Amino acid sequence: MEWMELIIDTTTEGSDLVANVLFEAGAAGVVIEDPEDVRALIRQKGDWDYIEPGALNAEGDVVVKGYLPVGDGLNRRLDIVKLRLATMPRHYVSLGTLLFSTERVEDEEWAENWKKFYKPLRIGQNIVVKPSWEDYRPGEGDIMVTIDPGMAFGTGTHESTVLCMELMEKYLKKGDRVLDIGCGSGILAVTAALLGAGAVEAYDLQQLAVDITKKNTRLNGVDQVIKAKQGDLLDRVRGRADIIVSNIVADVIIRMGPLVTGHLKPGAVFIASGIIRDRKEEVCKALLYNGMEIMEERRRNEWIALAARTGGRSK
Repeated sequence: MEWMELIIDTTTEGSDLVANVLFEAGAAGVVIEDPEDVRALIRQKGDWDYIEPGALNAEGDVVVKGYLPVGDGLNRRLDIVKLRLATMPRHYVSLGTLLFSTERVEDEEWAENWKKFYKPLRIGQNIVVKPSWEDYRPGEGDIMVTIDPGMAFGTGTHESTVLCMELMEKYLKKGDRVLDIGCGSGILAVTAALLGAGAVEAYDLQQLAVDITKKNTRLNGVDQVIKAKQGDLLDRVRGRADIIVSNIVADVIIRMGPLVTGHLKPGAVFIASGIIRDRKEEVCKALLYNGMEIMEERRRNEWIALAARTGGRSK
């Protein structure tokens, strides 16, 4: 399959905003190459056993790369990205040049882009996410999540994914029924299963994401716990869950509001991430309007994650 790689020069401060533009335009994956991230990881002794030689000399602008499938609708998506970049507010954040270029790439080339900077990462208290091609010796109590992201977003390194996983570690209880809506690579579904969920259902509109989720469930030995299916949000869900987790974008989370409450048990938890800072109030209002209580908010850079609870008996 052929993809259009969108390459945008920005800053560390502006990288999350640029990534959000690409997600909202329908990018199937986003890579942020930030030299400061590399330098920060190098300063954290013991975190990496091996560092890509080219990364040691990383310097210059932050580069955000997004990937759109080549085919019908590509030009419209490109126009959306260009318009959003041209109208982004610059009064409170430095966005850099926002220089924009494109390049056609094949699946194999994209896979190599993922591998360049993707190394084992500790999240929360006990979760460690590692790519399938890396070796890592887990410590006592570590919950090892092994992921091969393939062509789907969700390596665990993005702030919105990290926030979701932190909240899952806090709120998920053994035996819970969990729904992962917009599963991407399946990282959240796999994490839920490894945290002790009794049953996990993972849904994504893209069949490619569903296939990669299934691959990652087998990779982690949790394919008996997780069922991955193609579906539009909650349209194929039956019954109620203990936790629904969704790492998408603000507009979709707002639209999901009334659907979520119909598929959660009393006192159950909705973990919503992928919310850019400026959209937080809109999302909170939508959740409150649909009868949910905001229990917790977590933030990393420009990204927000919320844990909300339905009315009734607490979990």
